[in-house]
Amino acid sequence: MTERRFELRGVSVGASDQRRLDNVSVDISASGITVLAGPSGAGKSTLLRLLNRLDVPDQGSVRWQGSDLDELDVLAHRRQVGMVFQKPTAVPGTVADNLRLAAPAMDDDAVVELLDTVALDAGFLNRNALELSGGERQRVCLARTLATNPIVVLADEPTSSLDPDATAIIEASVQRLADPTGRHRVGWVWVSHDAEQTERLASRVIALDGGRISSRGLDD
Repeated sequence: MTERRFELRGVSVGASDQRRLDNVSVDISASGITVLAGPSGAGKSTLLRLLNRLDVPDQGSVRWQGSDLDELDVLAHRRQVGMVFQKPTAVPGTVADNLRLAAPAMDDDAVVELLDTVALDAGFLNRNALELSGGERQRVCLARTLATNPIVVLADEPTSSLDPDATAIIEASVQRLADPTGRHRVGWVWVSHDAEQTERLASRVIALDGGRISSRGLDD
């Protein structure tokens, strides 16, 4: 069986004099929590977007489970490889309505079970999604991403605008979901410029600087 991972080979993004990524070759596991670390402008978010086909390389190749991304159906790929953004986005309606955008056939019991994975109780089922706090909205966005049963979730600084309490709740949920001995075993590729968060979360670290891989650590 092909290992669940991304493979980038000779990947560059941007004009030759303004590279956002510059000749990057790296394997990224789809298990545990891989943190893409580095300063602002290092290329972390650009690399993450390549994995979900929100961006494409100007040079080089990106493969997922042995197949070139440009040969895969985009929508099917994004159900396997979900994404959570820095700013939580909810649509008008209830929390259940928002989750059913990703999985229309979910009944209330399935919605409640999914909410539980992100530490939201059944009382949120019929809450107005637009009236939630920022941390609650981000957890709803996370649950919505999980509704498609992804293999891996890409997270682009999802806690950077949240307070410490909300951040701690999301981190605990992610660690539980990533647990290789647990029920879900969802992999994560997580962008962060917070060194303390990286230390708390990372199974492995890929550090970028100036569009290049500068180091790799932990179990990588």
